[in-house]
Amino acid sequence: MPDYTHAPEPLGVPTRRAALRLLDAVLRRGESLESALPAATRAIHGPDRGLAHAIAAETLRRLPDLDAMIDSVTKTNLPDDAKARMALRIALVQVLILGTPSHAAISTVLPLVDGGPRKLVHGVFGTLFRANMLLPEVPTLPAPVELRWEAAWGEEMVDAAGRAIAQVPPLDLTIADPSETEGWREKLGGESFMPGHLRLGDHDSVPDMAGFGDGAWWVQDIAASLPARLLGKGEGHVLDLCAAPGGKTLQLASAGWTVTSVDNSQSRIKRLRENLYRTHLKAEVVNADILEWAPTEPADRVLIDAPCSATGIFRRHPDVLHRVRPSIIAETAALQARIFARAADWVKPGGTLVYATCSLEPSEGEAQLDAFLATRSDYSIAPVDQSELPAGISPTETGTIRTLPGMLADQGGCDGFFIARLKRS
Repeated sequence: MPDYTHAPEPLGVPTRRAALRLLDAVLRRGESLESALPAATRAIHGPDRGLAHAIAAETLRRLPDLDAMIDSVTKTNLPDDAKARMALRIALVQVLILGTPSHAAISTVLPLVDGGPRKLVHGVFGTLFRANMLLPEVPTLPAPVELRWEAAWGEEMVDAAGRAIAQVPPLDLTIADPSETEGWREKLGGESFMPGHLRLGDHDSVPDMAGFGDGAWWVQDIAASLPARLLGKGEGHVLDLCAAPGGKTLQLASAGWTVTSVDNSQSRIKRLRENLYRTHLKAEVVNADILEWAPTEPADRVLIDAPCSATGIFRRHPDVLHRVRPSIIAETAALQARIFARAADWVKPGGTLVYATCSLEPSEGEAQLDAFLATRSDYSIAPVDQSELPAGISPTETGTIRTLPGMLADQGGCDGFFIARLKRS
């Protein structure tokens, strides 16, 4: 893609060009939005970066429906990666989702076509605008995702996933001291699903909210908080594997455990250390690859938040719907199996292991557990009880946890997770 960062452009165009770079990174190169953000927005600053991210993210949320609109008024379908199609996607999502005036939306994307069919882009946009076309109430998922999830979970789940991606996810907080939950609910508003949890709708900037600077709470989706909750309170030693950015480490440390947190990402480890400093909690932090690292002795508890496709967090990261393919799912599932088998040897006899993934793919959850148990007779499922979970999330028949789109839907939903608690004999 040509570099236009050194040429002065009309107001608003650099932001749309940054959004175009973000979409190109996700759809053509398979990068995540977050990893592509620094390079794609290097020419803009402050609120413009947020707007570029919002344009790209909302385009990815609605991509199949935006493309259907565009194709409905063109004689020949534009190539998927054509700049004309990308410009139209960006213009339409601004008008239909972000509330940008139509004249501003089209005038700031025409320069993106860079000498291409500007008349076509302007004409298609004008035709759709005059027809007053609207996006469907329930977004359409990308066809490969829809087929995969329908086969695994059924049509109802697919419909729920579409409804979920259309909504702005609420903000979940984990309270460091669960006994103070009601006090923080009175200060911040919202509702609590269980001790130590608070869900907010409209809210201030997170760093400006009461309690943030004091480390009284941290941001963590209700589903993401469940794996550490299953270990309860304790005084022994816990290994938190693949730990960064540290939400589960903070939970374990605040519950009284002595925690060793291991992660192979330096940037994410930095965030973990910052979170520990802010919350005044302690943990031994190790920057290492757990396929090469090993503890000096077994631990009382081990928590594996295994690397995965992350399709369960599609509400906040819609890029996973477009860049995660079966080959990536197969690769992460193979990595998980190696981590699972290796870490299982680090649990003391009589100890507990919790395995979790933020994935909606059975191969990264249920199938992973079945394969592990088939080779490890010293492990068995320690069933989760309903009393350990919030209303609206129930254990499976086998005693594991599977959160899906549609759960807690009336309260704002939750991320997709698979969680299993195992006991070593």
